[in-house]
Amino acid sequence: MNERYAAALHDINSNFPAFHTIGARAYRPGLEDTLMLAEMFSNPHKRFRSIHIAGTNGKGTTAHTIAAALKAAGYRTGLYTSPHLVDFRERIRIDGEMIEEDDVADFMERYHSLNADRRLWPSFFELTTIMAFDCFARHNVDVSVVETGLGGRLDSTNILSPDMCVITNISLDHTQLLGNTPADIAREKAGIIKSGTPVVVGEAEGEVRNVFEHRASEMNAPLFFAQDCEDIITCGGENGTAIAVKASPFGAFDTALHGTYQRSNAGTILCTLQHMRLSGHYHIGNDDAKKAFLKVADTLHGRWERHNGVICDSGHNIAAWRHTARYLAAHAGGIVAVIGFCSDKDVDAILAILPVGVTYHCVAAPTPRAIDAATLAGMMRSHGLDAYSFDSVQEGVEAARAKKTAEVFLGGSFFVVAEFVK
Repeated sequence: MNERYAAALHDINSNFPAFHTIGARAYRPGLEDTLMLAEMFSNPHKRFRSIHIAGTNGKGTTAHTIAAALKAAGYRTGLYTSPHLVDFRERIRIDGEMIEEDDVADFMERYHSLNADRRLWPSFFELTTIMAFDCFARHNVDVSVVETGLGGRLDSTNILSPDMCVITNISLDHTQLLGNTPADIAREKAGIIKSGTPVVVGEAEGEVRNVFEHRASEMNAPLFFAQDCEDIITCGGENGTAIAVKASPFGAFDTALHGTYQRSNAGTILCTLQHMRLSGHYHIGNDDAKKAFLKVADTLHGRWERHNGVICDSGHNIAAWRHTARYLAAHAGGIVAVIGFCSDKDVDAILAILPVGVTYHCVAAPTPRAIDAATLAGMMRSHGLDAYSFDSVQEGVEAARAKKTAEVFLGGSFFVVAEFVK
């Protein structure tokens, strides 16, 4: 780590309010500050094409795989996702590679020069969004794949005018900011839908589906539901194995995506790639899509991934944990789950679906938002679960590994996984 980058990173982490450290207090609804910051940097978001992705779960998988397909097709491709696991630069990639340390340092020096009168004090996410867009513009990307942070309508990334919008699915998460019902949350996510811009929705039923249909009609935006695409068939993923595409407009092929929940993500990705191809803006061959589903594991981490023999998954809300709970139940008696959560999650709802017969090691990631390990263990025991607390993520994992016959699962919070893999 060079000195300029180290100083810039300290500045970013210390002086700009960040959701990943202080939670909802860092959330800045509205686009005014982002637009002013973009203007300060000569509106870099207007200098490349983009694909914009929102949703509750699966955004990262969808973004990384679409970016990999575009790269395989020969497009110089930017990718902006969040949060990062180990290195801040994971958030901003060009053709799969993290941006250079000097790119971050250069941007922060320019920011302070342009904002010498301190007329703007952006949030961490507002700042990094414009950093990404500026980096993409300066490095002449053809197209960027951009994941929203929270919601969509008021998300900093929503200053884009994309070629395609994607909304993966809707479930309850960040309810204190986005609304208390799936329909409320869907309205916020649907805010990325632009006039005349095609939109692919992965999964939606009932009132949530109605929300998307109404918004798309209002915006005269062609709407496609991936779940309705009968020519896309996926299989596998049980017991954490890799899924396979049995049929699609790009043919049949294996993937590097593990876990049953990736089947719906694969459907969303394939539906999106097909409509990108049909639009005439993007020439994506069958081999490009197949290559993307195998190469995505090079950049996508923390999604049902084995690290040093431990299954790591960063799913952190009730929808994600329904899949995890089924896996734990299927391996009850032979698995130890090392888990930790942030206090702003509906942890009681998650604990209510966890199976008995599993040993749970409770840990707290080093973030102010974490639930204390002993407190979490008490909550789990009140649900009739066999739970023990440990002073660190590493101690919880090592104690689990000491049970030689047990498989080890690690998850619950992105921060827990990040602490282990760093």
